[in-house]
Amino acid sequence: MPYVITSQCIGTMDKSCVDECPVDCIYEGDKKLYINPFECIDCGACEPACPTNAIWQDRRVPEGEEAHVQDNKDFFELTLLGREGPIGNAGGSQMVGAIGVDTELVRGL
Repeated sequence: MPYVITSQCIGTMDKSCVDECPVDCIYEGDKKLYINPFECIDCGACEPACPTNAIWQDRRVPEGEEAHVQDNKDFFELTLLGREGPIGNAGGSQMVGAIGVDTELVRGL
């Protein structure tokens, strides 16, 4: 069960979760952070670090936030606006730095 970041992160991006992640699987979009579901080891260290309560296990997201489960996957699997290909398994967010673009769902909010 990987963790996902929901709409409470949009426009906030406190990044406390990034400091707690032992595997560097939290990536920075333009307005929101995203957890790579393929790199996440399900340790849960990020969840209590989030001051906006935006991080949830993918099977336990609050009602109305279900779209963010697929959205987190899409961030890594789809080619985002202005990019040449998907991010995929980049080997950690520090390897790629800030992505600077969001998914269609987040851009529309």
